[in-house]
Amino acid sequence: MNITGRLTRDAEVRTTSQEKQVVNFSIATNDSYRNKQGERIEQTTYFDCSYWIGSNVAKILTKGTLVELTGRVSARAWTGNDGEAHAGLNFHTSNIKLHGGGKRSEEQTPKSIKSKIVAQEAEDDLPF
Repeated sequence: MNITGRLTRDAEVRTTSQEKQVVNFSIATNDSYRNKQGERIEQTTYFDCSYWIGSNVAKILTKGTLVELTGRVSARAWTGNDGEAHAGLNFHTSNIKLHGGGKRSEEQTPKSIKSKIVAQEAEDDLPF
């Protein structure tokens, strides 16, 4: 599944008890449609995302950056301290494409991350 959206906060790197690193971030996707009365309805969906492949990408995943993600979605539900039911969407990311727009400019992106992103984009252009 692919989703495209903007980061709602800077990415954070967390280390698990098994010493594995995961990059956590959140994105918002926007959609609009017209209802029966012809009114335009805007709808925003938020996803909590995790990326397990490499933690260096966290340096360029800053608030406002437009990203295209490939992965799988899952839902979670919980009961808050106040007894209210809550639900959220998780997106387990396997590929990240940057489309810019974040707090950091292209010149500030580390070269090692740039080359990795370019290599991932080149693989996606295969005709089969």
